[in-house]
Amino acid sequence: MTPERLEEIVAQASTKRLLVVGDLMLDEFVWGKVGRISPEAPVPVVEVTSETFYPGGAANVARNLREFTPHVAVVGMIGADRGGRQLRELLGQEQIETEGTLEDATFSTIVKTRIIARHQQVVRVDREQIRNPSDEQVNGVADGVAARLPGIDAVIFEDYGKGFLTPELVRRICAAARQTGKIVTADPSPGHLIEWNTLTAVKPNRAEAFLAAGRRIPTIDIPPAEDAALIEVGEALLRKWTTDLLLITLGEQGMMLFQRGDQPHHIPTKARQVFDVSGAGDTAIALFTLALCCEASPTEAAEIANHASAVVVGKLGTATLTPLELRASFEEDGDK
Repeated sequence: MTPERLEEIVAQASTKRLLVVGDLMLDEFVWGKVGRISPEAPVPVVEVTSETFYPGGAANVARNLREFTPHVAVVGMIGADRGGRQLRELLGQEQIETEGTLEDATFSTIVKTRIIARHQQVVRVDREQIRNPSDEQVNGVADGVAARLPGIDAVIFEDYGKGFLTPELVRRICAAARQTGKIVTADPSPGHLIEWNTLTAVKPNRAEAFLAAGRRIPTIDIPPAEDAALIEVGEALLRKWTTDLLLITLGEQGMMLFQRGDQPHHIPTKARQVFDVSGAGDTAIALFTLALCCEASPTEAAEIANHASAVVVGKLGTATLTPLELRASFEEDGDK
């Protein structure tokens, strides 16, 4: 992609309006150093030096979008607890709209705590309550999303398998979005197999794709363009989900784009160093969808998502990237 074409796409981003629907989380990072082994058990003692908090899950998808456009909203469920208040405050600081988010006093906000020492994750502690919204809550969310569809360009489903995205909620939002001709994409969960029918695009990772297709995950390392099993799975999911596009993320092997009536297209990874893969999938679905909104071709959108993911895995923590960093990644790639 030429720098001029990238500028054409990015220039449109600030006018686009996107809604993220899915599992909301609060990501906590406890930073420290290890100076000794505990006398109580053979584990390191982490001496804490600082703590940071970020919006996680679907909220991190919204955060990635917010770097490119001021028109971002998120819908999910939080508790009437400290984690929920902190998450809403963080989103407010970044001017991400949360008006449609449910606050349920009987629900505990999902919090993921990562202990980091010397740039290495020592352990992760999850505090989560997996629960579906009630029928009344589903009706309220579906009606609320349908009412705001005329004013948005795309809906992104971010499914971490924590229960908020029920099949009925997804079905109703997708039906309303189809009637208004909106772009609809999804980042699926391997343990929560929703039928993602008639979407614009679905973005599973390799393991999620094989699981959704009901196939065993091969352990043989094969170049993606020569991986017959991967290609078969991609084509099977295009048929199963009747989606227009399928983008399978492959970690260090990049991404593979499948689209109806065309050959699979492999995009090699652009990652130059990997510090932390936390949230890389969030970045990929965010930038892929945003690029499609900006009239990028599917291949161009996949290239943008690939570069964006490469930038964030080079950072510690739940990270985002700026338009300047995206441009720099393309420029560096073009210099080679």
